[in-house]
Amino acid sequence: MQVSGGSQSFNAVNQLRILGRWMRLITIPNQSSVAKAFTEFDDNDRMKPSPYYDRIVDVMEELVKFTHLTRDNSSYLVDRYSERKESAQALSKRVNQRSI
Repeated sequence: MQVSGGSQSFNAVNQLRILGRWMRLITIPNQSSVAKAFTEFDDNDRMKPSPYYDRIVDVMEELVKFTHLTRDNSSYLVDRYSERKESAQALSKRVNQRSI
């Protein structure tokens, strides 16, 4: 999610999603951007009711759902063949075996 002072801001959100995927983070399908954010808050620093507010609630609900679905499965989700293969080769070399 991103808050922007301008009116066009999805490029920043998309770049953050790309960076997250490169860092092997789970990026949820939903995203939100609040254009001209300075107009979307009241005097008590609460977000005014609006389609932006509804969209942010949707994104947060999805984030919570994905967190619950993936919380205990991170080791399974980030397990990669190429890394297991490299680890096995390194272990074989360390213990002087031809193969495992």
